[in-house]
Order: sequence, then C-alpha cells, then structure tokens
Amino acid sequence: MSVARFVDERGLKAFVDALAGSRRVIAPVAKRGRFSFEEVSSADELRLDYDVTILPPKKVFFPPAQPIVRFSEGEVESCTCGIDTVLLGVHFYDVKAIDQLDYLMRENNADWDYLCQREATTIIASNIQTVSPRAFWDSVGTHVDPQGHDAFLTRIATGYVYEPRTPKGEALLEHGPFREATAEETAEARQVNESVMGTCPERLGYTTEEIAERVRDAYGNEKLWDELAERCFSCGSCNTVCPTCYCFDVLDSWNLDQKSGTRTRYWDACLTREFAAVTGAGGSRENFRERHSSRFRHRFMRKTTYLNEKLGGPACVGCGRCSQACTADIADPVRVITTIMERTS
Repeated sequence: MSVARFVDERGLKAFVDALAGSRRVIAPVAKRGRFSFEEVSSADELRLDYDVTILPPKKVFFPPAQPIVRFSEGEVESCTCGIDTVLLGVHFYDVKAIDQLDYLMRENNADWDYLCQREATTIIASNIQTVSPRAFWDSVGTHVDPQGHDAFLTRIATGYVYEPRTPKGEALLEHGPFREATAEETAEARQVNESVMGTCPERLGYTTEEIAERVRDAYGNEKLWDELAERCFSCGSCNTVCPTCYCFDVLDSWNLDQKSGTRTRYWDACLTREFAAVTGAGGSRENFRERHSSRFRHRFMRKTTYLNEKLGGPACVGCGRCSQACTADIADPVRVITTIMERTS
C-alpha cells in the first residue's frame, strides 16, 4: 500500500507548476462565474474549491468534436494520438463516470479513439470543498466506489494530503516537496471526505434496486411520461453535460479538391428530434422515438435501469449538471425519479 504524503499550500503550487512545465495539465479553472476543466500553465489558475464544472472531464478523452481519420486518394491516416496529460482535481462522482466510460469503451471492439488519450492520462482526484446546488451524489450509487484515479488529494487545515493509488500517481511525487503524512494528517483527510457525505441539497430516498424496478415498471405509463416531459424542448442540454453519456455521430468533411477530407465524431444527444430518425429505401423516413416523451423516457431508462447490471450501478453519478443545464428545469433526476416512485407505489 502506498504511503500518504503531505504538502503545504506553497508546496502544492510548486508541484502544479512543475507538472505544467513537464507535460499538459488540465484542471478546474474559473470561467464566467462557473468552472471548467482547461489546460493550465500555472498553479495560480487552479480552483480546487469549485462546485461542479460546466462540462465533465470526459471531454479530455472524448472531445465534443474529435477528428478521427484524415483521408485522401488511396490513403487513410488516423488522427488518434495520446498526449502525456495530468488531469487534476476530479471529484469522486466524475471519477465514477470515467470508470463507466472506461468499461464501455473497452468492451467488445475497443474504442481506441477514446482509450489512446485515456491511457496517456494520469488522474489526480480531489476532495469536494464546495457542494453544487443541484448535486445528489451522496444518495445515488453509493455502493459503487471510484476506481479510475491514480492519486487522491485532500485539503486539510494545514495543507494537502496526497494519496497515491497507482504507480502513475506515485511517479508524480518527484515533482513536489512532499513528506510522509502523519497519522493525524491522514485521519483528518479521511474525516474531511467522510463529512461531506450527506451535505447534498438534493436527495434520492430510494435504493438503486428499488428505483430500477419501479422505473422499468413505469415504462408503459404513457400518461406519466407525457406529464414528466411536457415542457421538454428536445434541446439535448442534459445529454451534452452528462458525464456518462457517450453517444456520437460521425460526419465526413470534404476539402475543396473533393479527394481528401476529415472524418470527425461529434457528441450526439438522444433527446433531440433527429437522434432516432433513419432513412430507408426511396427516401422514406422513420423516427423510432418521434414523441419527446419517448425520448425523455429513454434517457431515464438508460440512467436508472438498462445499464445497471453491466456497470454494477446506475448510469447516473449525481453530479446535477443536467438539472442546472435544463432550460425548462425538468431534467432533474431527483424530481423525475421521486415522482415515478410516488405515483407508482
């Protein structure tokens, strides 16, 4: 088991500056009153006191628009290239989301457009210092522990406790003035992380198993889904900010010579009208989820029921981003799930 280390505030700044001088570092920074994971060149940009970022850190491995292939006459060249990166300051719920994507992108035919950058990245998770106003991560999937991080950083009264979890996390210690943490410091770090649980402003009052069963049973209740989705604009904002969504579309862009171009994949959203639309022979068109309520239902089935057995828990980590991003304020999983549980009891 790796030994926990301690570093004071000044030492942490030196550590981050040294990392940024040796490789790409992506971390939470302030952005127009909100927070975003961006590349940093100095520790002065770092905001470990953030509540939640606008977009999840999955964008490092799975960008909103990702060139995957360049082509020309008779030649095809992959655009996939992993860059040595440290992803710093990831909250535990986002680590759990990355765990899910890691599993899904590896199964069957591995998605190397995702995995190439994922394997080139070292993740340093950090404790939650500020709780988002729509968060409910302390009452969803609590039996699932975050796994996919290489180190965990916890702020305590006198500085930070750094706990390496993998050899990659251990290797970063050479970049900072760390010393071995005392028993008192590690105990304080443990208490800090335990005490934040139970502080979310929103809460699910049911177990994962209860929710999965009841939501699935409500599938055929068209009246209920029509009511829940009545004000949905089909904008896809909830999909766009979700840390566990992974649907994408692929488009080819041709250069002026009409002989070369680029294949790019883009985030897609199951709430949009065109997501389930397909064309057939003779220009015919079919939309398998034409009604917005059926798309709304599909999203909640995916998050609460369909993937549970495969992932070991729900495909929702309680970050609250969808609640904040929803223009009509109807995407809140706590509200939707609670309504279903109460109406179908």
